[in-house]
Amino acid sequence: MADETWTFEYVRQFEREEYLLPNTWIVVRIDGRGFHKYVSFTNLCKNPIRLAPLWLQARISNHYGFVKPNDIRALDLMNAAAQHVLHVLHDIMISYGHSDEYSFVFHKSCTLFERRSAKIASTVVSTFTAAYIHLWPKYFAEPAPTGTFLARHSNGGGSTNVIAIEGNPQSQEISREKADLAISHLPTFDARCISYPSNHNLKDYLSWRQADCHINNLYNTTFWALVLKGGMSNTEAEEFLKGTLSSDKNEILWSRYGINYNNEKEIFKKGSVVLREYKMLEPTEAARRIDIDVASDLPKEDELSKTKREKIRKARQKADVVVRHIDIIKDDFWQQRPWLLTGQPGSSV
Repeated sequence: MADETWTFEYVRQFEREEYLLPNTWIVVRIDGRGFHKYVSFTNLCKNPIRLAPLWLQARISNHYGFVKPNDIRALDLMNAAAQHVLHVLHDIMISYGHSDEYSFVFHKSCTLFERRSAKIASTVVSTFTAAYIHLWPKYFAEPAPTGTFLARHSNGGGSTNVIAIEGNPQSQEISREKADLAISHLPTFDARCISYPSNHNLKDYLSWRQADCHINNLYNTTFWALVLKGGMSNTEAEEFLKGTLSSDKNEILWSRYGINYNNEKEIFKKGSVVLREYKMLEPTEAARRIDIDVASDLPKEDELSKTKREKIRKARQKADVVVRHIDIIKDDFWQQRPWLLTGQPGSSV
């Protein structure tokens, strides 16, 4: 039997590993697959072979009747799953998410899995997905808040808007459906690894994601106001908003529906930051001198002693993992939390 094992072992030569560049920030971005896509029943019939897999995975938000434009339960579920990932993987310094995506940041000094891209990405996305599926009943067992709109999938491939009102049989039926995941519409996520060489690159990446959150949320808030309050079809609302600027959308919301976008919840406008909580520095002159664009001169993790690495791991393990809805574009965020860039634990709160 041993000889047979050696006979077949040559197949390992086909395996290839991609090692991420040393001394670079590692970002793992995960995205929900088919959470908001729309595939019409007509198009499915035209090409069922090509579109059938997408049909099964698409429209997670419609199938489970997510509140439009934002379902706080879905966002809280994403945040809870992200918190679990930080509890499991102590090498992650910070994560940021909005809608159905999340970015997890590993420090430059990270040596997890020898920095093998596939191992890191697959571990993050599988840990996140497992937590998301496990926690689903906790967040969707409760009915939608009264007065909100839900979009329910219809047999024709579109959606029917139903308002959640106490005693409304339709809204109660949708709420019951949400508590149980269907095998044909299981939420899944994909993942990719990106390396960023400088602190400045990392900060710009996270700023880009938060700016994207604001742009998308303003559009979605206006779009669904036109559909749910203005009576437009999805196509009409899309055409109406073509070429509009942010100022135009704010004016539409206020003049037509009395909605002040500035009063929307911060979680909708800014997304969610998940990080370990330490004592923040006061915005003093000393704190402002922290150069967020220059790499730390602290020794790399693989140069630290085993005792020191274990001490850092335990300190991270003890710290509370919190969710914040704050501005990460301004320098103050980084100056008050220098441990995010140094990789060393901060002072206990």
